[in-house]
Amino acid sequence: MKRSEIMIALGSDHAGLPLKKVIMEYLDELKLDYKDYGTYSNQSVHYPEYGLKAAQAVASGECEKGIIFCGTGVGISITANKVKGIRCVNCSEPYSAQMSREHNDANMLALGSRVVGDELAKMIVKIWLETSFLGDRHQIRVDQIKEIDETGEIK
Repeated sequence: MKRSEIMIALGSDHAGLPLKKVIMEYLDELKLDYKDYGTYSNQSVHYPEYGLKAAQAVASGECEKGIIFCGTGVGISITANKVKGIRCVNCSEPYSAQMSREHNDANMLALGSRVVGDELAKMIVKIWLETSFLGDRHQIRVDQIKEIDETGEIK
């Protein structure tokens, strides 16, 4: 049974798995729906596989937003940003999470489990999920990002 208006894609490597589990419990508390694209064990895996799966789910519209995890959040965010239509931000504090939504309409959030503690991660996720895109002059910039995504340049 659907609990919320949006579906959130989740993905992690083995290093990000502990924080992903914390955020899954938090999303359950918030009654938000999610799909977990792996990994599911502590066995060493390669983050690009799981960043790609979650990013493809967001880019295809299967999920509206995505939250991905690795040790630092860096590698998995780079991977996600290679997928056309993805604007993934790696955050370790709430202000950037808020601005990434308001100004950049970020559709994915990356967190580093070796960088961000559980409670701070929950705060970042809450702010990121609750913040809306402001549009207006920021829409012009997001459209430019989309144009680069499409053509490799701004005309």
